[in-house]
Amino acid sequence: MPKKDKLTDVSVKIGTALGKADKRARKFLAAGDIAKEELHEISKQVEELKKQLAKTTARLNKALR
Repeated sequence: MPKKDKLTDVSVKIGTALGKADKRARKFLAAGDIAKEELHEISKQVEELKKQLAKTTARLNKALR
C-alpha cells in the first residue's frame, strides 16, 4: 500500500473539518427556523391577550359606572 503524502493528509483533514462545520451550520439554521416560528406563535398569543385585556377593561369600566 503506497504511503499518503502530506498534501493528501491535509486535504482529508480540511474536508473533514468542512463537513463537520457544514453539519453544525445546518443544525443552527434549523434551530433558528424553529425559534422564529415559536416567536411568531408567542407574538400571536400576546396579541390575543391584549385584545382580551382591552375587552375585560371595557367591561370593568362599564360595570363600575
